[in-house]
Amino acid sequence: MADCLVIGGNGFIGSHVVDSLVDRGHSVTVFDRHRPGPPRFTDPSVRVVHGDFLNAADVRNAVRDQEVVLHLLSTTDPATAEGDPTIDIRTNITSSVQLFQVCAEAGVARVYYASSGGAIYGDQDQQVFRETDVTLPVSPYAIGKQAIESYLRYFSRTSALESTTFRISNPYGPRQNPLKRQGVIPIFLRRVADGQPLTVFGDGSMIRDYLYVADLAEMIAEVVTAGARESLYNVGSGVGTSISELVRTIEEVTGRDVQVENRPRPATFVDHVVLSVERFEKEFATRATTSLPDGIRRTWEEITSNG
Repeated sequence: MADCLVIGGNGFIGSHVVDSLVDRGHSVTVFDRHRPGPPRFTDPSVRVVHGDFLNAADVRNAVRDQEVVLHLLSTTDPATAEGDPTIDIRTNITSSVQLFQVCAEAGVARVYYASSGGAIYGDQDQQVFRETDVTLPVSPYAIGKQAIESYLRYFSRTSALESTTFRISNPYGPRQNPLKRQGVIPIFLRRVADGQPLTVFGDGSMIRDYLYVADLAEMIAEVVTAGARESLYNVGSGVGTSISELVRTIEEVTGRDVQVENRPRPATFVDHVVLSVERFEKEFATRATTSLPDGIRRTWEEITSNG
Protein backbone atom coordinates (compact mmCIF):
# COMPACT_ATOMS: atom_id res chain seq x y z
CA MET A 1 0.00 0.00 0.00
CA ALA A 2 1.16 3.52 -0.76
CA ASP A 3 1.36 6.92 0.90
CA CYS A 4 -1.09 8.87 -1.25
CA LEU A 5 -1.59 12.62 -1.44
CA VAL A 6 -4.94 13.64 -2.94
CA ILE A 7 -4.88 17.19 -4.28
CA GLY A 8 -8.48 18.41 -4.03
CA GLY A 9 -9.33 15.54 -1.69
CA ASN A 10 -12.26 17.35 -0.08
CA GLY A 11 -13.97 18.03 -3.40
CA PHE A 12 -16.72 16.14 -5.17
CA ILE A 13 -14.58 13.51 -6.90
CA GLY A 14 -11.64 13.75 -4.52
CA SER A 15 -13.58 12.95 -1.36
CA HIS A 16 -15.00 9.77 -2.89
CA VAL A 17 -11.54 8.73 -4.10
CA VAL A 18 -10.18 9.30 -0.59
CA ASP A 19 -12.84 6.95 0.81
CA SER A 20 -12.00 4.27 -1.76
CA LEU A 21 -8.25 4.54 -1.18
CA VAL A 22 -8.68 4.25 2.59
CA ASP A 23 -10.94 1.20 2.14
CA ARG A 24 -8.10 -0.44 0.20
CA GLY A 25 -5.58 0.17 2.96
CA HIS A 26 -3.66 3.15 1.61
CA SER A 27 -2.33 5.91 3.86
CA VAL A 28 -4.06 9.06 2.61
CA THR A 29 -3.28 12.74 3.01
CA VAL A 30 -5.69 15.36 1.69
CA PHE A 31 -4.49 18.71 0.41
CA ASP A 32 -7.27 21.25 -0.04
CA ARG A 33 -8.38 24.68 1.01
CA HIS A 34 -10.12 24.89 4.35
CA ARG A 35 -13.86 24.37 4.19
CA PRO A 36 -16.21 25.23 7.04
CA GLY A 37 -17.90 22.25 8.63
CA PRO A 38 -16.92 18.58 8.60
CA PRO A 39 -14.93 17.06 5.72
CA ARG A 40 -16.76 15.33 2.89
CA PHE A 41 -14.72 12.14 3.12
CA THR A 42 -15.73 9.76 5.89
CA ASP A 43 -12.61 8.37 7.60
CA PRO A 44 -11.36 10.50 10.52
CA SER A 45 -7.85 9.01 10.26
CA VAL A 46 -7.15 10.85 7.00
CA ARG A 47 -4.42 13.45 7.42
CA VAL A 48 -5.40 16.91 6.19
CA VAL A 49 -3.01 19.59 4.97
CA HIS A 50 -4.69 22.92 4.35
CA GLY A 51 -3.19 25.14 1.73
CA ASP A 52 -3.53 26.98 -1.55
CA PHE A 53 -2.88 25.07 -4.77
CA LEU A 54 -1.63 28.32 -6.31
CA ASN A 55 1.05 28.69 -3.62
CA ALA A 56 4.27 26.81 -4.43
CA ALA A 57 5.38 26.63 -0.79
CA ASP A 58 2.07 25.06 0.29
CA VAL A 59 2.28 22.51 -2.51
CA ARG A 60 5.88 21.64 -1.68
CA ASN A 61 4.96 21.12 1.97
CA ALA A 62 2.08 18.80 1.05
CA VAL A 63 4.09 16.71 -1.43
CA ARG A 64 6.97 16.01 0.94
CA ASP A 65 7.45 12.25 1.68
CA GLN A 66 4.57 11.16 -0.58
CA GLU A 67 4.91 8.19 -2.95
CA VAL A 68 1.83 8.83 -5.05
CA VAL A 69 0.04 12.10 -5.86
CA LEU A 70 -3.47 12.26 -7.28
CA HIS A 71 -4.18 15.60 -8.94
CA LEU A 72 -7.97 15.86 -8.80
CA LEU A 73 -8.33 19.62 -8.37
CA SER A 74 -9.46 22.17 -10.92
CA THR A 75 -9.55 25.90 -10.31
CA THR A 76 -12.12 26.38 -13.10
CA ASP A 77 -15.10 24.67 -14.67
CA PRO A 78 -16.15 24.84 -18.34
CA ALA A 79 -18.26 27.95 -17.78
CA THR A 80 -15.66 29.98 -15.86
CA ALA A 81 -12.90 28.97 -18.27
CA GLU A 82 -14.98 30.13 -21.22
CA GLY A 83 -15.88 33.37 -19.46
CA ASP A 84 -12.18 34.22 -19.32
CA PRO A 85 -9.92 31.80 -21.21
CA THR A 86 -6.80 33.21 -19.55
CA ILE A 87 -7.94 31.97 -16.11
CA ASP A 88 -7.21 28.37 -17.02
CA ILE A 89 -3.74 29.32 -18.28
CA ARG A 90 -2.91 31.45 -15.24
CA THR A 91 -4.22 29.01 -12.63
CA ASN A 92 -4.81 25.41 -13.74
CA ILE A 93 -2.00 25.04 -16.26
CA THR A 94 0.64 27.08 -14.44
CA SER A 95 -0.04 25.53 -11.03
CA SER A 96 -0.27 22.00 -12.42
CA VAL A 97 3.15 22.36 -14.07
CA GLN A 98 4.44 23.74 -10.77
CA LEU A 99 3.00 20.69 -8.96
CA PHE A 100 4.64 18.26 -11.39
CA GLN A 101 7.99 20.00 -10.99
CA VAL A 102 7.72 19.79 -7.21
CA CYS A 103 6.78 16.09 -7.46
CA ALA A 104 9.77 15.37 -9.70
CA GLU A 105 12.13 17.15 -7.30
CA ALA A 106 10.63 15.40 -4.25
CA GLY A 107 11.01 11.90 -5.70
CA VAL A 108 7.30 11.14 -6.07
CA ALA A 109 6.95 7.84 -7.94
CA ARG A 110 3.75 8.55 -9.89
CA VAL A 111 1.17 11.26 -10.48
CA TYR A 112 -2.44 10.43 -11.40
CA TYR A 113 -4.28 13.22 -13.17
CA ALA A 114 -8.03 13.73 -13.67
CA SER A 115 -8.54 14.97 -17.21
CA SER A 116 -11.75 15.34 -19.23
CA GLY A 117 -13.03 12.55 -21.44
CA GLY A 118 -16.28 14.43 -21.90
CA ALA A 119 -14.73 17.40 -23.68
CA ILE A 120 -11.18 16.65 -24.86
CA TYR A 121 -12.13 14.62 -27.96
CA GLY A 122 -14.25 17.46 -29.36
CA ASP A 123 -16.82 17.19 -32.16
CA GLN A 124 -15.99 14.37 -34.55
CA ASP A 125 -18.06 12.05 -36.74
CA GLN A 126 -17.76 9.09 -34.38
CA GLN A 127 -19.71 8.74 -31.14
CA VAL A 128 -17.47 6.34 -29.19
CA PHE A 129 -13.91 7.45 -28.45
CA ARG A 130 -10.82 5.40 -27.61
CA GLU A 131 -7.60 6.62 -26.03
CA THR A 132 -5.84 6.35 -29.40
CA ASP A 133 -8.29 8.70 -31.14
CA VAL A 134 -7.34 12.23 -32.10
CA THR A 135 -8.21 14.92 -29.55
CA LEU A 136 -9.81 18.09 -30.93
CA PRO A 137 -10.83 20.18 -27.89
CA VAL A 138 -12.86 23.28 -28.71
CA SER A 139 -13.38 24.82 -25.25
CA PRO A 140 -10.78 26.59 -23.07
CA TYR A 141 -11.46 24.07 -20.29
CA ALA A 142 -10.69 21.08 -22.52
CA ILE A 143 -7.73 22.80 -24.18
CA GLY A 144 -6.27 23.35 -20.71
CA LYS A 145 -6.77 19.69 -19.81
CA GLN A 146 -4.93 18.63 -22.96
CA ALA A 147 -2.06 21.00 -22.20
CA ILE A 148 -1.66 19.55 -18.70
CA GLU A 149 -1.65 16.02 -20.13
CA SER A 150 1.18 17.11 -22.44
CA TYR A 151 3.23 18.52 -19.57
CA LEU A 152 2.96 15.17 -17.80
CA ARG A 153 4.53 13.54 -20.85
CA TYR A 154 7.29 16.15 -20.69
CA PHE A 155 8.10 15.31 -17.07
CA SER A 156 8.01 11.58 -17.81
CA ARG A 157 10.67 12.19 -20.47
CA THR A 158 12.88 14.51 -18.43
CA SER A 159 12.66 13.02 -14.92
CA ALA A 160 11.87 9.82 -13.04
CA LEU A 161 8.28 10.99 -12.49
CA GLU A 162 5.79 8.51 -13.98
CA SER A 163 2.20 9.49 -14.62
CA THR A 164 -1.22 8.15 -15.52
CA THR A 165 -4.06 10.28 -16.87
CA PHE A 166 -7.74 9.47 -16.41
CA ARG A 167 -10.01 10.90 -19.10
CA ILE A 168 -13.22 10.94 -17.10
CA SER A 169 -16.64 11.14 -18.77
CA ASN A 170 -19.46 13.01 -16.99
CA PRO A 171 -19.37 12.14 -13.28
CA TYR A 172 -22.39 12.75 -11.07
CA GLY A 173 -23.67 11.80 -7.65
CA PRO A 174 -23.75 12.74 -3.97
CA ARG A 175 -21.50 15.58 -2.73
CA GLN A 176 -21.72 17.39 -6.08
CA ASN A 177 -22.74 21.01 -5.71
CA PRO A 178 -26.06 21.49 -7.57
CA LEU A 179 -25.69 25.27 -7.47
CA LYS A 180 -22.60 25.31 -9.70
CA ARG A 181 -22.69 25.42 -13.50
CA GLN A 182 -21.06 22.01 -13.95
CA GLY A 183 -22.87 18.70 -13.53
CA VAL A 184 -26.18 18.60 -15.37
CA ILE A 185 -27.73 15.84 -13.24
CA PRO A 186 -27.51 17.56 -9.82
CA ILE A 187 -28.38 20.89 -11.43
CA PHE A 188 -31.51 19.37 -12.97
CA LEU A 189 -32.46 17.56 -9.75
CA ARG A 190 -32.09 20.73 -7.66
CA ARG A 191 -34.35 22.60 -10.05
CA VAL A 192 -36.91 19.77 -9.99
CA ALA A 193 -36.86 19.87 -6.19
CA ASP A 194 -37.45 23.64 -6.32
CA GLY A 195 -40.25 23.32 -8.89
CA GLN A 196 -38.28 25.19 -11.56
CA PRO A 197 -38.02 24.39 -15.29
CA LEU A 198 -34.93 22.69 -16.71
CA THR A 199 -32.76 24.55 -19.21
CA VAL A 200 -31.86 22.29 -22.14
CA PHE A 201 -29.34 23.58 -24.66
CA GLY A 202 -30.29 22.51 -28.17
CA ASP A 203 -33.06 20.06 -28.98
CA GLY A 204 -32.18 17.48 -26.32
CA SER A 205 -30.28 15.17 -28.68
CA MET A 206 -26.81 15.81 -27.22
CA ILE A 207 -25.35 12.54 -25.94
CA ARG A 208 -23.18 12.12 -22.87
CA ASP A 209 -21.60 9.26 -20.94
CA TYR A 210 -22.72 9.58 -17.29
CA LEU A 211 -20.64 7.88 -14.60
CA TYR A 212 -21.77 7.51 -10.99
CA VAL A 213 -19.09 9.00 -8.75
CA ALA A 214 -18.72 6.00 -6.41
CA ASP A 215 -17.99 3.81 -9.45
CA LEU A 216 -15.46 6.36 -10.67
CA ALA A 217 -13.73 6.43 -7.28
CA GLU A 218 -13.47 2.64 -7.19
CA MET A 219 -12.02 2.58 -10.70
CA ILE A 220 -9.36 5.14 -9.80
CA ALA A 221 -8.51 3.38 -6.53
CA GLU A 222 -8.20 0.09 -8.39
CA VAL A 223 -5.58 1.57 -10.73
CA VAL A 224 -3.62 3.07 -7.84
CA THR A 225 -3.70 -0.22 -5.94
CA ALA A 226 -2.95 -2.61 -8.81
CA GLY A 227 -0.55 -0.34 -10.67
CA ALA A 228 -0.99 1.00 -14.17
CA ARG A 229 0.53 -0.45 -17.31
CA GLU A 230 -0.68 2.45 -19.45
CA SER A 231 -0.23 6.20 -19.16
CA LEU A 232 -3.80 6.96 -20.23
CA TYR A 233 -7.22 5.45 -19.52
CA ASN A 234 -10.74 6.47 -20.48
CA VAL A 235 -12.94 6.16 -17.40
CA GLY A 236 -16.66 6.11 -18.08
CA SER A 237 -19.76 3.97 -18.20
CA GLY A 238 -19.42 3.21 -21.91
CA VAL A 239 -23.13 4.04 -22.33
CA GLY A 240 -24.51 7.08 -24.13
CA THR A 241 -27.63 8.93 -22.95
CA SER A 242 -29.26 11.88 -24.68
CA ILE A 243 -30.42 14.88 -22.69
CA SER A 244 -34.02 14.03 -23.60
CA GLU A 245 -33.56 10.50 -22.25
CA LEU A 246 -31.98 11.96 -19.11
CA VAL A 247 -34.99 14.22 -18.53
CA ARG A 248 -37.37 11.27 -18.91
CA THR A 249 -35.34 9.23 -16.41
CA ILE A 250 -35.42 12.11 -13.95
CA GLU A 251 -39.20 12.28 -14.29
CA GLU A 252 -39.48 8.53 -13.63
CA VAL A 253 -37.18 8.62 -10.60
CA THR A 254 -38.64 11.73 -8.98
CA GLY A 255 -42.26 11.09 -9.92
CA ARG A 256 -42.61 14.72 -10.92
CA ASP A 257 -43.63 16.40 -14.16
CA VAL A 258 -40.72 18.36 -15.55
CA GLN A 259 -40.95 21.55 -17.58
CA VAL A 260 -38.19 22.16 -20.14
CA GLU A 261 -36.97 25.43 -21.61
CA ASN A 262 -34.87 25.00 -24.76
CA ARG A 263 -32.08 27.44 -25.53
CA PRO A 264 -29.51 27.61 -28.35
CA ARG A 265 -26.57 25.29 -27.89
CA PRO A 266 -23.31 27.16 -27.09
CA ALA A 267 -20.64 26.88 -29.77
CA THR A 268 -18.22 25.02 -27.50
CA PHE A 269 -20.66 22.27 -26.46
CA VAL A 270 -19.72 18.88 -27.87
CA ASP A 271 -22.66 17.16 -29.57
CA HIS A 272 -21.95 13.56 -28.59
CA VAL A 273 -19.34 11.64 -26.65
CA VAL A 274 -19.26 8.12 -25.25
CA LEU A 275 -16.01 6.67 -23.91
CA SER A 276 -14.73 3.25 -24.83
CA VAL A 277 -13.48 1.66 -21.59
CA GLU A 278 -12.11 -1.44 -23.30
CA ARG A 279 -8.51 -0.65 -22.34
CA PHE A 280 -9.46 -0.22 -18.68
CA GLU A 281 -11.59 -3.36 -18.55
CA LYS A 282 -8.88 -5.52 -20.12
CA GLU A 283 -6.50 -4.62 -17.31
CA PHE A 284 -8.67 -4.15 -14.22
CA ALA A 285 -11.51 -6.03 -12.54
CA THR A 286 -13.49 -3.02 -11.28
CA ARG A 287 -16.48 -1.94 -13.39
CA ALA A 288 -19.03 0.85 -13.45
CA THR A 289 -22.03 -1.05 -12.09
CA THR A 290 -24.49 1.65 -11.01
CA SER A 291 -27.32 2.12 -13.50
CA LEU A 292 -28.34 5.66 -14.41
CA PRO A 293 -31.76 5.38 -12.65
CA ASP A 294 -30.13 4.05 -9.47
CA GLY A 295 -27.47 6.74 -9.49
CA ILE A 296 -30.01 9.49 -10.09
CA ARG A 297 -32.17 8.07 -7.28
CA ARG A 298 -29.29 8.22 -4.78
CA THR A 299 -28.41 11.75 -5.89
CA TRP A 300 -32.06 12.81 -5.62
CA GLU A 301 -32.26 11.39 -2.08
CA GLU A 302 -29.28 13.48 -0.99
CA ILE A 303 -30.60 16.66 -2.59
CA THR A 304 -34.08 16.31 -1.10
CA SER A 305 -32.75 15.32 2.31
CA ASN A 306 -30.75 18.56 2.42
CA GLY A 307 -33.87 20.62 1.76
